[in-house]
Amino acid sequence: MLHFSKDEFDAREAQVRAAMDARGIDALLLFAPESQYWLTGFDTFGYCFFQCLIVHGKGMTLLTRSADLRQAELTSTLTDIRIWKDAADTNPAKDLAALLTELGCNGQRLATEYDTHGLTAHNYRRLTGALGVEPDDASDLISTLRLIKSEAETGYVRKAADLADDALIAARPHLRAGGSEADVLASMQGAIFAGGGDYPGNEFIIGSGEHALLCRYQAAKRVLDTDDQITLEWAGAYRHYHAAAMRTIVIGEPRPEHEAMHDAARDALLACEDNLKPGRTFGDVFAAHASTFDGRGLGAHRLNACGYSLGARFSPSWMEHQMIFENAPTVVAPGMTIFLHMILMDSGSGSAMSLGRTSLVTDNGAEPLSRLDLDMMRG
Repeated sequence: MLHFSKDEFDAREAQVRAAMDARGIDALLLFAPESQYWLTGFDTFGYCFFQCLIVHGKGMTLLTRSADLRQAELTSTLTDIRIWKDAADTNPAKDLAALLTELGCNGQRLATEYDTHGLTAHNYRRLTGALGVEPDDASDLISTLRLIKSEAETGYVRKAADLADDALIAARPHLRAGGSEADVLASMQGAIFAGGGDYPGNEFIIGSGEHALLCRYQAAKRVLDTDDQITLEWAGAYRHYHAAAMRTIVIGEPRPEHEAMHDAARDALLACEDNLKPGRTFGDVFAAHASTFDGRGLGAHRLNACGYSLGARFSPSWMEHQMIFENAPTVVAPGMTIFLHMILMDSGSGSAMSLGRTSLVTDNGAEPLSRLDLDMMRG
């Protein structure tokens, strides 16, 4: 059930150990599910409980619950798997402290991932209490290594992008007056599953009418009117790798605002993609976004970020840590997969327009992975 070769996992472990050596880290405590998945293949949503992968001098050891024992055995390269017991008075952080002693880590320099949904504030307090020290913050160590995708990873992203296109194509019959948002979602996610894809790291965004101005999922579902607008942000997901896309579809006749906003969004997206070249920074990409919209008098309707890195991610978000905003320092490099979203929300006129797609960074710049054009979609 491994999604990558043993050689690829070995190379990743070597990268992690080299980064640990460079920082003087003796043992690394990994709580982020994407770190555990990337490093060993361990594929589970069990990170909602206390779950730690230790990278130490003797190898790698997983501490998890009994429910995830076979999950680790069948989906990962791990052979040293330890179980903490569910009980009324259990404290798995104490099991972790004892395990670190057994592994010879006492007195060594420890580091961990704090910036992850896999380590809640409650478990952080238990962790530091049991260890008697606060490990160094290494939240960025593996997330930085994961920025550059291997050839195998890139293949999964390309598959995810194909599934994202398939999802929108499947939804087209419902993107019309009388169409139901529920049917739109069902057809999109159904197409991804039918193509061998996965659940995404977060819910698809869908909103019509006034809800088209939202860029978060909300639970209400509408039937589309004769003159309407609907905003979709979704992602194809394959082996947990994501390729996101975004569109606002106009139902009936577009308003003048829709036409102007779409032209600006298309030009901004192309300008951002033109700056998605090795050696540029994420800040340079954002500057192209801001200058295009601001130059059209749309600065009040844009956001303060216009994209982020994508990869293998778990709930509650498909976003990697590195985002595109003003003066963002991340340097663009070949092998990155980047989602660019151009979002305009005019509350005065009630008009929305969004346009976005995922690109692979190559030696020559951005390679958009969607096979669909950037024309305004109408239903």
